Amino acid sequence: MKRKTVRRKTTVVRKPKKKATVFSGKVLRYSIVAFFVLLIVAVGYHYRDGLAYYFSFKSDKILREETEAKRISDVRNYQVLEKHEGKSIGLDVSEYQGKIRWTYVDTLEHKYPLHFVFIRATVGKDRKDRQFNKNWLGAKENKMIRGAYHYYRPNENSMEQAELFIKTVTLQKGDLPPVLDIEKLPKNQSIENLKLGLKRWLNAVESHYGVKPIIYTGERYYDDFLKEEFSDYLFWIANYNFYREEIAEDWLFWQFTEKASVPGIKGNVDINIYNGDLQQLRYITVE
Repeated sequence: MKRKTVRRKTTVVRKPKKKATVFSGKVLRYSIVAFFVLLIVAVGYHYRDGLAYYFSFKSDKILREETEAKRISDVRNYQVLEKHEGKSIGLDVSEYQGKIRWTYVDTLEHKYPLHFVFIRATVGKDRKDRQFNKNWLGAKENKMIRGAYHYYRPNENSMEQAELFIKTVTLQKGDLPPVLDIEKLPKNQSIENLKLGLKRWLNAVESHYGVKPIIYTGERYYDDFLKEEFSDYLFWIANYNFYREEIAEDWLFWQFTEKASVPGIKGNVDINIYNGDLQQLRYITVE
């Protein structure tokens, strides 16, 4: 009689599966890749100017043209300044000049003292220049004659713009009169309505400070729209053209360049000539 073969069943012990974690498998690989991508992007952004130059995005030709344009501008600036010996020289600044080291702001071309500065205070009906407070105080501490200006937006309410300027700027004895900067034409209104808005701003500001404001604009804008109807105001005119080498008799200030270099300020800055000497400049300040 044959014995039956009894086969024992083999018990298979299965190890429990490990739960997937954030740092396992594909997730870990994706995380590493993402980290290095972000690192490369960050490094590239930090060194963007150098990389642009290295890969010739900014060609030597463009660099030469910029250098030559600045050189020619510097030559003209020097010639203009030479023709205005004895006139008071100043600058105008805004947040675009960044943080200014006011204790270094003293002379132009290592020869011409800077006596005054116009500082942008407000823009339109709702924006204050981000550097106004620091610039306003810094200019005072640097013993410069200072003035504040408002950049006028033609398509915004003129009285709201005047109220913002008045709320922002406190004039003291020795400061220059307030300035209205108008450069743009309106999009949705007539020139007559623009002029009405300008007059409303000027009247409100004059009533508050007790001094007649100055109007800043370009020479063409002045000739075409403002010269006749605003003839009882004093003007600060911008003109950078090479044919213009001397200030006009009826201009109070002349902004003759936007490409000057001044100690304490990075990059280019606007320079202005007052149509008189320092003593005469003090005569028009707030009493």
